[in-house]
Amino acid sequence: MARALIIIDALEADENRLNILESVRLRRCLRDQAKPLNLSESLFRKHYRISKHLFLQLCSELKPLLPRSHRRTRVTVECKVLTALSFFATGSYQKPVGMNFLHTLSQASVSKAIREVTMALNNLQILKKHLKFPQTQQERSQVINGFYNKFGFPVVLGCIDGTHVALVRPAEHEERFFNRKHYHSRNVQIICDSDLNILNVDATFGGATHDAFVWRNSELNMHIQDLHHNGENVWFLGDSGYPLRSWLLTPIVNALPRSMEEYYTNLHCRTRNTVERCIGVLKARWRCLLAHRVLHYDHHMVAKIINACCVLHNMANRYGLPAPQLPDEDVVRDVSRQMDNNVFFGGEEETQHLASGRRQRSMVVQRLWRNRR
Repeated sequence: MARALIIIDALEADENRLNILESVRLRRCLRDQAKPLNLSESLFRKHYRISKHLFLQLCSELKPLLPRSHRRTRVTVECKVLTALSFFATGSYQKPVGMNFLHTLSQASVSKAIREVTMALNNLQILKKHLKFPQTQQERSQVINGFYNKFGFPVVLGCIDGTHVALVRPAEHEERFFNRKHYHSRNVQIICDSDLNILNVDATFGGATHDAFVWRNSELNMHIQDLHHNGENVWFLGDSGYPLRSWLLTPIVNALPRSMEEYYTNLHCRTRNTVERCIGVLKARWRCLLAHRVLHYDHHMVAKIINACCVLHNMANRYGLPAPQLPDEDVVRDVSRQMDNNVFFGGEEETQHLASGRRQRSMVVQRLWRNRR
């Protein structure tokens, strides 16, 4: 009897192994027959959010950075990149992404492809090339002129805002990621220029962290302070959730109607709305970042996925590729899961900086009022 059971188990194991091998052969055959580049340009963009030309350029950039495989059945660089793009674009689970007729990969292969492509996009060489904050006087002048020509607001080096990207409950330091909307997330600080290009992204903080705290502890905060101390009078624009500084201007709450303070605030809000539109375009392209999609990765990997999507956003944006429109329900659901910023207050040092910021803002208010169009 025992021997018969052993034989049955062995036969079932052989049958399972044959089924797996048959499934592998079928996927490989379908993958060899799939020709994603034969799709029309519009359909290719709909699936992957980028053009065919940009896709080939991306593969060329990432190929030296992806792990090499010498297996006969290895997945090609092109297939890995397409798989990762499909995941970023939809935020779907790995198994449905792999079952797509253009990829035909197992769930394990999809997971590996997403991880490898994400890590390649987080390579320092790629990040420095595509997420570049202006370092020279000439580069800063280009950004400043872009804002002034579009909105008439002077000396703006960038607009800043935070957005939340949801993730599953972390296994460690869970309290750092549980935000005020009662879900786990990363609080992502984004700074952009007037053309919606992301100049800087900071995804290192959990959702429990206030926007002002993220800003206060960012390297860019120190950088723009150094510019001010060196006599370069430039500033960022932020909402009222950020502390007013001479290098970070905020709107004037409850400004009197038809006053120069109201004129300043309206112009400030129109200009600063750039970063809100930038975040909207980013999430419309790469829907895995929508707050209700929830990334099923550890928080370290989530930060890398955010960086990767920002790199891809800038590549698509600089190629002039239009962003897909988010369905209204997705917009409403994402906005409803973002934080409402409160004004940030500190101690004695905060009071001194606040006074300096108010003097600077007052001068800007008067300047705008004199030069109003």
